[in-house]
Amino acid sequence: MKKVIGIMIGLCICSAAVQARTKLVALPQRDATVIRLDNPAVTLIEEERILTLQKGLNKVDFSWQAVFVEADSIRLTILDHPDKVKLLNISYPPGEAALVWEIASEGDYAETVRISYLLYNIDRLVTYKAVADKDESRLDLKSYLILRNFSGEDFDKAKITLDYGDAFEVSTAHEETKQMLFLKAPTVPVTKVWTWDSARLPWDPEQVENQNIGIPVSYRIFNNKDSGLGQFAMWGGKTRLFQDDGHESTIFLGEDNATIIPVGQKAELYIGDSRDIVVTQRKMKDAQINVRRNNGGGVVLFDTDELITAKIENFKDKPAVLTMIQHIPGQWEMEECNMEYKRKDASTLEFEIQLPARDDKGPATKELTMHYHRRNVRP
Repeated sequence: MKKVIGIMIGLCICSAAVQARTKLVALPQRDATVIRLDNPAVTLIEEERILTLQKGLNKVDFSWQAVFVEADSIRLTILDHPDKVKLLNISYPPGEAALVWEIASEGDYAETVRISYLLYNIDRLVTYKAVADKDESRLDLKSYLILRNFSGEDFDKAKITLDYGDAFEVSTAHEETKQMLFLKAPTVPVTKVWTWDSARLPWDPEQVENQNIGIPVSYRIFNNKDSGLGQFAMWGGKTRLFQDDGHESTIFLGEDNATIIPVGQKAELYIGDSRDIVVTQRKMKDAQINVRRNNGGGVVLFDTDELITAKIENFKDKPAVLTMIQHIPGQWEMEECNMEYKRKDASTLEFEIQLPARDDKGPATKELTMHYHRRNVRP
């Protein structure tokens, strides 16, 4: 394919009266190219070329055709003789996808320069494949970069870099798509977590006509050094999850769209719903107290005295972890709670409940009790 980003160079020997732009003769090829995919919206290209400069004033023509280059993002850096070769001026010829650098050189040099610019229509997708071991205690995590080049330009032996993972060298032609493995973490510790949200799931599953309602289950991982990760934030992307079946094959568990995982933070990857844990929650008390009335006797404000209990049953023959999310709207005060919780925001409480395995007598059972007051409720 004919290159659409090019450079031409020549010696400017015209008089001051000559106004036409010099059309130059040499087309230096790229010596090295770096394609940086740190930003998902636009791609930074860094390329090195050798310019044959003559002593005096040289004009270098940088042009681009049938590609979308941000003209004001183009930068030129002198590498070999920065003290003897100076960039004097940049001009943009009217009506052309081009610019002209005026470079003063103190001698005749084959000068290496770095040219950087923002180029559109090269995009990337990050995907993950995670295989859990049979005991679901560790994940073999791999990350893939899918590079799609629709920029109109070919790149030969370009170095591809993201803001994490190993860099690699590939050639990519216009309209070509490539998939590359760039991150491997073979022993990531994982915790299987059930998540019950009081705002999304029925409080009494036995009263629901569709008896197939289950609790969402996820694999929880941490982006930290103990997991073999933790060197950088991990980009979000589609994650396919599998489990070793113990017979040299795998079971497909499901897929999730993971969000970006900052260093030190956790991610939960959804793998499906389960009936192995059952939560039955009831409101045992909801009374108005501290009632305030207007002059006509109408109620304008009151507090509430509320009591909620939740019975949690684990039918698995292994211990389990349940994340329980409760919501208390408005201003409230906890009077008594028999389990520790974290306040995720003003109205959201998160409990992490460790459940033992079931035994011969039946499921392992725990019970949550929350007694709280809500303040200044309007009727």
